[in-house]
Amino acid sequence: MNRKRRLSARNISIVVLVLVVLYAIAGYALLPWWLERTLPERLEQHMGWQAGIEEIQVNPFTMSVEAVGLEARDAGGEPVVAFDSLYANLGVWRLLTGIIALQDIELEEPYVRLDLLEDYSVNFARDWQANNPGGEEPAAEAADSGEPPRIYFDRIRVSGGELLFRDFSQQGQEEFRVTPLDIALNDLATWPREDADSNYYLLAAVGSQTIEWEGNLSIAPLYSKGFLKLGDVSHETLQHFLKPYLPYQLRSGSVTLSSQYELRSAGNLYLTTSEGQLTIEDVDLGLEAETDEAETENGLLSADRLSVGDIRFGLNEQELSTGTVNIDGVSLSLRRDSNGQLNVLAPFQNSADESGSDDGGTGAPFRWTVAGVELANSAVNWRDEQPPMPADLALEDLSITIGEMSHRLEEPVNYNASGALNGGGRLSINGQATLAPFTLEAGLSGSGIALSQFGAYINQAANLEVRDGLLSVDGNLDLDQQRDPLTGTFSGTGEVASLDMRLGDSDQPLIRWQSVRLEPLEYNVAPARLQIGTITLVGPAINVVRDSNGVHNVERIVRSSPSDKPAPVGETAGSDGEPGFIFRIGQLMLEEGVISYTDRTLDPTFATRFDQLRGSVTGVSNVAPQQGQISIQGRVGDVATMTLDGSVGALGTDDTSDLKLTMENVSLPMLSPYFGRYLGYSVDSGKLKLDLDYEFSGSRLDAANSVILDRLELGGPVPSDEAVSAPVKLGLALLRDRKGVIDINLPISGDLESPDFSIGQVVMKTFVNLVAKAATSPFSMLGSIADFAGLSGEELGSVRFEAGRTELAEGEGVKLEALGKALSERPGLALNVRGAVAPETDGDALRRQKLFEQLGIANGAAASARIARLEQAYADSDYVSSVESFRNDVAGGNAEPGEWEQALVKRLIADIELPPEALGNLATSRGVWLREQMLQEHGASDNQVYLLDPVRDATADEAGTVTISFELDVR
Repeated sequence: MNRKRRLSARNISIVVLVLVVLYAIAGYALLPWWLERTLPERLEQHMGWQAGIEEIQVNPFTMSVEAVGLEARDAGGEPVVAFDSLYANLGVWRLLTGIIALQDIELEEPYVRLDLLEDYSVNFARDWQANNPGGEEPAAEAADSGEPPRIYFDRIRVSGGELLFRDFSQQGQEEFRVTPLDIALNDLATWPREDADSNYYLLAAVGSQTIEWEGNLSIAPLYSKGFLKLGDVSHETLQHFLKPYLPYQLRSGSVTLSSQYELRSAGNLYLTTSEGQLTIEDVDLGLEAETDEAETENGLLSADRLSVGDIRFGLNEQELSTGTVNIDGVSLSLRRDSNGQLNVLAPFQNSADESGSDDGGTGAPFRWTVAGVELANSAVNWRDEQPPMPADLALEDLSITIGEMSHRLEEPVNYNASGALNGGGRLSINGQATLAPFTLEAGLSGSGIALSQFGAYINQAANLEVRDGLLSVDGNLDLDQQRDPLTGTFSGTGEVASLDMRLGDSDQPLIRWQSVRLEPLEYNVAPARLQIGTITLVGPAINVVRDSNGVHNVERIVRSSPSDKPAPVGETAGSDGEPGFIFRIGQLMLEEGVISYTDRTLDPTFATRFDQLRGSVTGVSNVAPQQGQISIQGRVGDVATMTLDGSVGALGTDDTSDLKLTMENVSLPMLSPYFGRYLGYSVDSGKLKLDLDYEFSGSRLDAANSVILDRLELGGPVPSDEAVSAPVKLGLALLRDRKGVIDINLPISGDLESPDFSIGQVVMKTFVNLVAKAATSPFSMLGSIADFAGLSGEELGSVRFEAGRTELAEGEGVKLEALGKALSERPGLALNVRGAVAPETDGDALRRQKLFEQLGIANGAAASARIARLEQAYADSDYVSSVESFRNDVAGGNAEPGEWEQALVKRLIADIELPPEALGNLATSRGVWLREQMLQEHGASDNQVYLLDPVRDATADEAGTVTISFELDVR
């Protein structure tokens, strides 16, 4: 029995030994041989890959496998999977407890190529589907109601790995090579354990970009807590993955993001992060460019650094909070092209409008908090190519501080910002604001802001160029949109100093001043209201030039276009009849103003100036009733004085304004160019005084112009096509009194809105017409003297003589008296006396006189005696018909005595002949008689009355009186 037992034991030992040997042979030799052949076949069968493996070693006793030199290529011949070595060790003793335990998995220098294809599938899935038709897929097994198998990983190591990721889903191929790829994972189990968690560590790099991930991990239930960091993610990587969502080109920059996190899933997904840090450096964001030069021009945003700390996020709480956002070195370049398109909006120009998504959720609203924002060392550049002259503005040294913000949009947020304009000046703003509803409280301050940098916009609105000028503003701005429309007010002060403004197409000075200050200044947004307490204007200088084409330079300020049309009346008025914009100015204070005027249409050029202007204008508004007052004093032409006083009605209304302008001691030679143009003479000497009384009612003007010319002396003649064709010197002499003063009133009226109405031209035309009228109708200018004598002005121009005599007709003597007075009051006048006769009337009268002398009829004889003597003379003549027959021929014998006497005289004088010199002597006698009367009886000066050659062209009236005309001339 013992021997049998020994044989049985030995046999068992032999069997066991044989089995062990066979197991060892199978494990060390057969299994590696089979795996080296089967694995490539399987990869080719199921994936279509051509694979090769250098060696597989199996240790059946330690349950470990090591494979060396695997390389697989896809159908295109490109490497897809490879590694230097793979080592795996199965924990035998754990199997006895029902746990599949892998104690060690070590993968050395693995290589994986992952392709994201155009249809967003990956190359692994593509190759599997291509080599595994759907009909060969194993049928799904019935669900196992038991627990999943327990798998335990004691230690997993991946070192020196490389992952090549290629993206074909977007235009052009992009590839990312992740190397080295190192992974460490310890103590990982697929079932819950109360006393232990696995820990892991992952390090991957894409060039200088790194991913670090470490912490604890549990699969059942899913739980992970640890630290994740994405370091120095380059702009190429970000640009590639954000390209479908980012409409701009990310040209440079890197992002580093790190955070602690906790993730678990026990029914609901739970995720929180803490101690997060975000850093963005050297960012350059621009628009798509076709060339390198265009790329430089299409820059949009750059920043040196953006950092955010203390980032916390709770998925379940729907809450995000961050520390202060620090931004440094931002440069924002904004550009508007000639079509009005902003560069920042260009990528959206052709995009279709998309409505925002609605998650339809009913959960708690998302909550967020930002501890603050601090921006420093930044700049905003603005280029506008829409105006005719491109505008370039830059806000530099920009710093912004914003206080805590949160989802509670109704809570106020404090802010502070300041910056410097590259063209000169600083701006600052501080206060607080709310986002919903929008409100803003701001303290604004600006100093030394150079207006020249805004010249492109000023030139676009008007033909003006700002050479110099500094703007300062200080005040408070309040905006409120709790209700529509937006309301708000600005209150503060403003000042523009050292202004120098010229026409855009001229180098001549136009408007300058030392300073203009507005204090206090109140502006209301809705409804639009402007109220200014005091405007102080110091040292203004305005240069008005009338060019040779007749256009004033100030007319060229306004840019007009064919489409410009005046607004319909009331278009800008409110529903209550008030204008849509209301302004009130308490007072305008003027100090040391100058207005220069040059008229280049004249030859020589006319130039003068109003200087030392000072005064005030009070109570100016465009809302009736309003009566402002104006009081301004100054100097004209360096010697004359000027005052402007009156009242000003509401501007833009039909309220009446009364203005009175007075100028004294204006030098008349200064006006010589105008006298030369319109009167044909220059001016040697004289002074001018003006009293202008203007009344404006809406656009209607009614004016009285009192013009006093003292001792005006004309110079030599001036050739001018526009000069009046009249004896100007005579006209002026008629207007001049005995003291050498011309005192006239020139009333004018008209519509200021009429393009044909010009005050200056109307006044000058009225004056010239008055002089011309005086020259051409001189006696009409003696109207006041004529009126005093009960005559008209024209009646003074002639006297009536009795026919054939040197005696004036009845009542004509008053004319000589009036003329004598006129000559006395106007020493510059000369009266030309020309004796004259009416040959027929005066001839008959002379023959009658001779007849009466022959018949001895004395002056004063009775009519009956004259008739009797005339009848006797007729009877004594050799006429054929008798006296009775002649009487019957005259009115049928029923003629009145006077008629019968005239008939007899006319018949009898027909036979009387006068000496040839008779009429000439009568004409001469009349002229001499008139001259003597003016000198001796009416006080005329000897050098004022001149006797001219007699003429025989006088006229006679029905009464038989002969009219002799006078001529007025200049001494």
